[in-house]
Amino acid sequence: MNITKTLDVKGLACPMPIVRTKKTIDTINSGEVLEVLVTDKGALSDFAAWAKAGGHTILDQKEEAGVLYFYIQKA
Repeated sequence: MNITKTLDVKGLACPMPIVRTKKTIDTINSGEVLEVLVTDKGALSDFAAWAKAGGHTILDQKEEAGVLYFYIQKA
């Protein structure tokens, strides 16, 4: 997977991870991949709903040492 940009929003609480992700995804081209690092557990449902609403695709997600990693392909 080719990651275009990485966004670190660790330590931020809802809704800031989604707000920052939206601003950042607007700076990349369609088809490119944004990696987002989040510690807010609410992000699991928030990111799924946000991506679906925007037509974006979550290619993968994982958790390592309390950090959630989302790989979002821009619509």
